Amino acid sequence: MSAPSTVTLREALKFWAKLGFISFGGPAGQIAVLHQELVEKRRWISERRFLHALNYCMLLPGPEAQQLVTYIGWLMHRSWGGILAGTLFVLPSLFILIGLSWVYLTFGQVPWIAAIFFGIKPAVVAIVLHAAMRIGKRTIHNQALQWIALGSFLAIFILNLAFPIIVLIAAAIGYWGGKRHPEYFQQTGHGTKQEKSYGQAIIDDHTPTPQHASFTYSKTIRNSLVALTCWLLPLGALVAIFGWKTLFPNIAWFFTKAALLTFGGAYAVLPYVYQGAVDHFHWLSASQMIDGLALGETTPGPLIMVVAFVGYLAGHIQYLIGNSNPFWFGVLGACVATWFTFLPSFFFILVGGPLIESTHGKLGFTAPLTAITAAVVGVIANLGLFFAYHVFLPRGFSGSISWISIIICVFAGLALFKYQKGVISVLGGSAVAGLLFHYIAILMG
Repeated sequence: MSAPSTVTLREALKFWAKLGFISFGGPAGQIAVLHQELVEKRRWISERRFLHALNYCMLLPGPEAQQLVTYIGWLMHRSWGGILAGTLFVLPSLFILIGLSWVYLTFGQVPWIAAIFFGIKPAVVAIVLHAAMRIGKRTIHNQALQWIALGSFLAIFILNLAFPIIVLIAAAIGYWGGKRHPEYFQQTGHGTKQEKSYGQAIIDDHTPTPQHASFTYSKTIRNSLVALTCWLLPLGALVAIFGWKTLFPNIAWFFTKAALLTFGGAYAVLPYVYQGAVDHFHWLSASQMIDGLALGETTPGPLIMVVAFVGYLAGHIQYLIGNSNPFWFGVLGACVATWFTFLPSFFFILVGGPLIESTHGKLGFTAPLTAITAAVVGVIANLGLFFAYHVFLPRGFSGSISWISIIICVFAGLALFKYQKGVISVLGGSAVAGLLFHYIAILMG
């Protein structure tokens, strides 16, 4: 089967824009859609080249699906192709979450809307624990990694260690273990799948590396300087307008650090975001964080776009007093959080991509990543238990247990674990359950 005709940038952008609106299901679902559309159906890229790009993106901090989109867009249509592809993947989710965040703060206390969120919260607990289980099955395949996962859980649960410290310790263990006992730290995953052929592709197994994707020191330095400028100018503007120790520069700096620590996908960064946004800065409450995660699960785009919800609430709530319209401060907060979260992703692809394309070989040095991912499982499990505490005991240990929340969580867990239902259907069913319990309480009361 001959390769399809060359795809123009305009044609590619139509697909990337469409993808931004249909990319539900988290990174696994999004990568599956990309594979089906680009490898099997459109044949823009071969199976081997697709997996090669994916393996690189999985090594990076940040959302792997968005980085994969950026990588393929860059490979096909130079830097602007990658930038536009990655941006279009994120923009629909940003606009949707800004609108939903406004609705949440404006109408969240309306009884029937509050009932919907009451039903969704227990489902989020089940979803987070399911994510920990899913990542664990994929990652933890020996006793050494089990001990790392358990150690990270105890480190954050008992010692309350910060997430970055846990990541660094896990990376050090992985580096040491990879040299002493490499058999325990071999990464399994996408690269081990049996490769299939779907016919000749535009970017095929043996297609020469395009000139723009070749590695040069001058290009690396130039792209690095551009990325640094894109980071410094907005940060400097925020500092000049608001002052260094104010909300928006804090959002920028915090999510820059978060973007560099998201090894293991969106669920890996949630504990760090929670520690900073809820415990340290007090931008939002634990309950609001759970609601934000639910909104992130039900909207297209990367799950890490929950950062837009966090940024919006931070800006809206802080500037609520003394301002007639805090909406635009919320929008600024959402945009700042999104910009500084995703900027490093573009940097990693545009700067690191030429190095990867120069070999088409398998990546090494995966032992630290394997250990980090194992540690992430323990951290996510802790996050699930923490969410459970706030949902099942809304008034703490001194208050009563929310048995209705426990019932909804159990049924949501059964739907996820036993019947393999999708996240959106589980959240939808839980929302309906919350409404039903609300109206039953009214009738009985």
